Amino acid sequence: MSELLTASQLSSALEEQIAQIAPEWLAERPDLHERLVEVLADHPHQLMRPTMSYEEFLAWAKHDIHAEWIEGKILLMSPTSSRHQAIVVFLITLLNLYVSTRNLGVIFTAPYQMRLHQPPRGREPDVLFVAQANLGQVTNQYLDGPADLVVEVISPESSGRDRGDKFYEYEMAGVREYWLVDPQREQVEFYQLDNQGRYALALGGHTGEYRSVVIPGLALDVAWLWQEPLPPVWATGQG
Repeated sequence: MSELLTASQLSSALEEQIAQIAPEWLAERPDLHERLVEVLADHPHQLMRPTMSYEEFLAWAKHDIHAEWIEGKILLMSPTSSRHQAIVVFLITLLNLYVSTRNLGVIFTAPYQMRLHQPPRGREPDVLFVAQANLGQVTNQYLDGPADLVVEVISPESSGRDRGDKFYEYEMAGVREYWLVDPQREQVEFYQLDNQGRYALALGGHTGEYRSVVIPGLALDVAWLWQEPLPPVWATGQG
């Protein structure tokens, strides 16, 4: 981009770029719109570029932009609800306590990236688990390859993406377990890869006990997720 752009031209270029990458909900969040303008203005070489490499994306989004990378394009993620956050924190705490005390692996959460090579994606799951045997995939900025287990807590704007694009991407990449938690419907779906490399539903619905095959011995009572407030982790017996 030329260094001789006027302030008006730069402003127009910024708004054009934002219009290309920003979803409709951003109009309702002027604070996030302003932050996006600041980030783009700090990286003028990115303006009006239709795509960027994954490395460029990591540098661009290294501050507080919650986004995913889809074959060179950026997908901004909407803010989450308090209930969504509460369930994510509960699952992170429960899983981290369980796997860390047994030295089974590590737990990460967004905005830590999971880079998939086939198909080329940079996703930010709500929760992901990496088994001890695969810790070599962990880098400072992202997980270089599929997690062993991914959890997505569904929000209204992410439902189609979590059940559609991400379902097939995680299946193709070889994520061995995929958990979908829907707080609004109070329903869960637990998928496991079968011998053909396809997801098979292991448990779904409002209640029941799910036993993970990726995290040995872990048992999750689905009813815990709908309690308000959520139960203390020590009371679940999974510590």
